[in-house]
Amino acid sequence: MSEHYVNPAPFDPHRIERMSPEQEKYYMASQWRLMWWRFKQHRLALFCGVLLLFMYASILICEFLAPYALSTRHTDYIYSPPQPVHFMHEGRFVGPFVYGWDHTLNMDKLLREYSEDTSRVYPLQFFCAGDPYRFWGLWEADLHLFCAPEGAKVFLFGTDRLGRDMFSRIIYGARISITIGLVGISLSFVLGILLGGLAGYYGGWVDASVQRLTEVIRSFPELPLWMALSAILPVTWSPIWIFFGITLILALLDWTGLARAVRSKLLALREEDYCTAAQLMGARPGRIIGRHLLPGFFSHLIASATLSIPAMILGETALSFLGLGLRPPITSWGVLLNEAQNINVVAVYPWLMLPVVPVIIIILAFNFFGDGLRDAADPYKH
Repeated sequence: MSEHYVNPAPFDPHRIERMSPEQEKYYMASQWRLMWWRFKQHRLALFCGVLLLFMYASILICEFLAPYALSTRHTDYIYSPPQPVHFMHEGRFVGPFVYGWDHTLNMDKLLREYSEDTSRVYPLQFFCAGDPYRFWGLWEADLHLFCAPEGAKVFLFGTDRLGRDMFSRIIYGARISITIGLVGISLSFVLGILLGGLAGYYGGWVDASVQRLTEVIRSFPELPLWMALSAILPVTWSPIWIFFGITLILALLDWTGLARAVRSKLLALREEDYCTAAQLMGARPGRIIGRHLLPGFFSHLIASATLSIPAMILGETALSFLGLGLRPPITSWGVLLNEAQNINVVAVYPWLMLPVVPVIIIILAFNFFGDGLRDAADPYKH
């Protein structure tokens, strides 16, 4: 057996081991900075985070992004299919443009058939004056990101039965559809953390009462319960009250899962030494729960939020699709899909199903974004 090497240099208790700049940067970093470094390594989650940021930023300026106003009707272009945008004309680069858009009435099929007139070239205009609107309902404006020149139309996603531009209506619908998830999850988290925290920290009859309440709510089938509660909303309510009513229904039915998760975590964490020490030092229950216990499973809260938001978006879409959620004149993705209930209409006008595309995109983006946040919330495990 080889002998151990012993350093003959005298021991200096005041000597500080020097770290490399990379090690010092890592050990001195805060928890939030460590989370950010870890999150940047998840490329797909980072991309989805940027995509979600762009989608939520777009709802602030949807009037500017949409080429037409929400209620603008083009009666000569009812059920127009998506109109292609071209860049090359007769071998020459022109930039983004559309051809003339004509239609004929097919008396055999009783359909309008649209076709391009390649003799007429209409370059798209950017930052142009178009349909007037009230920006956020506060002041008049008419500036749009892009629009067709005079005498032309641009329908990127086609039009509906009233001749309204589907692309513009999808942009406007995003304001309601993706906002309802944020408002709903705020209410749901308050209820879930409050009731789950009280049940897990105090136990006893408080725990029993909260558990019986959650079991009663979870025993009902989710979709029929949504439909029943939505059906009792008065038809005389204004659109804004309908919006808050649907949001409240989704929040009141979504908090149970989070409450159970918070309860189970607090039952385990309240026995830890640092929790006992906080109690002996006279800390109040609210401070112990919020300052010492909840950060212990912060990653789980993040995962729950990123899964609950798309669930609420799907809930609003499903209710509006069935005609029991938001109703016109409110425009959401579910309201737009309500026009595609008839399979015969979808077979003839398939572009009416296009509002389902942003729903799929935002659901996938939230799931991938949540995976990245969940992994980054526990950087010391990697």
